[in-house]
Amino acid sequence: MSRKDPDLLIQTTPVLRQGLTTPHAMRDVWLSLLPLVLAATWFFGIGALLLLSATIAGALMTEWVFTPEPRRRDVIRDQSGLLTGLLLGLTLPPGLPLWMAFLGGAAAIGLGKIIWGGLGNNLFNPALVGRAFLLGTFPIAMTTWSPAGGPGQLFEIQGSLFALPFQSPVYDAVSSATPLGLMKFEQQSTGLMRLMIGNTGGSLGETSGFLVLLGGLFLLLRRDFDWRIPAAIFASAALFSGLLHLVDPARYPGPLFTLFSGSLLFGAIYMATDPVTSPLSPRGAWIFGIGIGLLVVLIRNFGGLPEGVMYAILLMNAATPLIDRYTQPRVFGRKAGPG
Repeated sequence: MSRKDPDLLIQTTPVLRQGLTTPHAMRDVWLSLLPLVLAATWFFGIGALLLLSATIAGALMTEWVFTPEPRRRDVIRDQSGLLTGLLLGLTLPPGLPLWMAFLGGAAAIGLGKIIWGGLGNNLFNPALVGRAFLLGTFPIAMTTWSPAGGPGQLFEIQGSLFALPFQSPVYDAVSSATPLGLMKFEQQSTGLMRLMIGNTGGSLGETSGFLVLLGGLFLLLRRDFDWRIPAAIFASAALFSGLLHLVDPARYPGPLFTLFSGSLLFGAIYMATDPVTSPLSPRGAWIFGIGIGLLVVLIRNFGGLPEGVMYAILLMNAATPLIDRYTQPRVFGRKAGPG
């Protein structure tokens, strides 16, 4: 007796869960990011929504223009371009001009996805490619941080958002240092509670450690990413930062500050776990995550910039094909070793 919809579906690996499709996975990520979008609006005003809209518009327009006519509807329907624009926007400073944000969304799709052959073929995370493009092209605007204002400034819009193309933006408020900048250049620590809540200077969606972890827990319960990658990143970053802290506590921050400051939580959960740009095997996932955690600690403490998550993930993205090559499991029925 045959059944059209069996309870047990037997098929070849890889299998995450039955019924998981690209639009479903993208929808789950969208839902998990909604609290971060609301928090960005609460802390930095409705201008945050304009900035996110600009990155999404740049990503969607680029994808629409460079996708052949027969595939345009499918590409838009899978929501990957929307998600790329949203992720990029959440990594940007609150006062970044809208035209720069739009250009970053276009670069994320054009340089991070289209030139590689489209969805599933890219080597690097597209949102991080867009951010790297903006940081290299507009370094001053990308490192100018607006202070978190809270509900009192909910309906205020920063004038720098509407700066004309190729003109220097004028910021309404005094630039505010991020917790990482205060620690690196002034040896001034920020309390763990402030890092958890998110009432600090920083990128739109990366300041609240609690909300980032909440979104990650939702995705974990939905089995939308490999838990080994963020676990390896957290363990590696905590271990190496802890060792440095033991050597010189006044100079090097401890594990908790390392984990909850900057974009480490956001990058580990939303960027590093991209299934296209991360290793396929469990052993490869551990190597990938450990490498990211180590690079973050090295760049933050010995590099010229206070943050290093973006560079760490992109470097390990480049190493992913090599990791996959040397961590492939043995083919069933064959002996280990050459031949």
